[in-house]
Amino acid sequence: MANGNHSSVSEFILSGLTDNPELQIILFGVFLVVYLASVMGNLGLIVLIQISPQLHTPMYFFLSHLAFVDFCFTSSATPNMLVNLLRQVKSIAFYSCAIQVCCFITFVVCELYLLSIMAYDRYVAIYNPLLYVILMPRKFCMQMVASTYIYGFTVGLAQTVATFHLLFCDSNVLNHFYCDDVPLMALACSDTHIKELMLLIIAGFNTLCSLMVVIISYAFILVAILRIRSAEGRQKAFSTCASHLTSITIFYGTIIFMYLQPKSSHSLNTDKFASVFYVVIIPMLNPLIYSLRNKEVKSALKRMIEKLCLVIK
Repeated sequence: MANGNHSSVSEFILSGLTDNPELQIILFGVFLVVYLASVMGNLGLIVLIQISPQLHTPMYFFLSHLAFVDFCFTSSATPNMLVNLLRQVKSIAFYSCAIQVCCFITFVVCELYLLSIMAYDRYVAIYNPLLYVILMPRKFCMQMVASTYIYGFTVGLAQTVATFHLLFCDSNVLNHFYCDDVPLMALACSDTHIKELMLLIIAGFNTLCSLMVVIISYAFILVAILRIRSAEGRQKAFSTCASHLTSITIFYGTIIFMYLQPKSSHSLNTDKFASVFYVVIIPMLNPLIYSLRNKEVKSALKRMIEKLCLVIK
């Protein structure tokens, strides 16, 4: 049963969301529908942006990567949760758990910085519309996105190594429906103070830094909008930010609630059910938010449907 020199645990047993067999079947059906909607929505948005020339702008380039991150983010935990809802013993191997933690943290960090990059993009588009193409060339956009992925993976790997360097020698029953840092620390039988401090500092740094970019960008955006004389112009400028603001409010609110608390303030059961919204619901909401509130996306989708109808006929 030994796993290297660090743990006598070779697998973890996930407590899941409920022990009620009937409720598990209901939850399986609900979450399967939500997950499929999330997959189709995010992958569909990526395809739509790729095949629609009018969407080949920095704003939609970043949106396509946000959709990709959302797809990877929910896929790192939801399929395993669905399988476990139908299993009597909800187990996950030690190294599979480590991979899940690494992927999960990586895509959380990527989403944080993608949302901040999108805020900066909106700032440039509204504050300096005449210089937008010059200030946001494709190469620069690609470099920002690549940096986000590299940094996200670095943080994910560092946090995962720190977590799985802890000793797990007593219970292996994880009070969650996927492998996550906080419930794993609760299982550790070695000192977790360094890991707790690391989690708080890194999560706090990433959340606050990305949020500061968002706040500063929107402060300048607000100034630019107030300078627009016509009500129609102000409405048009604000409408380009409405979807992004909605996503930011939902995502950052959940992040702050779940991770920027000391261990003593955590209720694992509360965090577990909050994670359902965080892991399953938010990745489904983002493509809906950006498609239903965006005229260009709706117009591109309409044209694509019309072309498909002509091909079928």
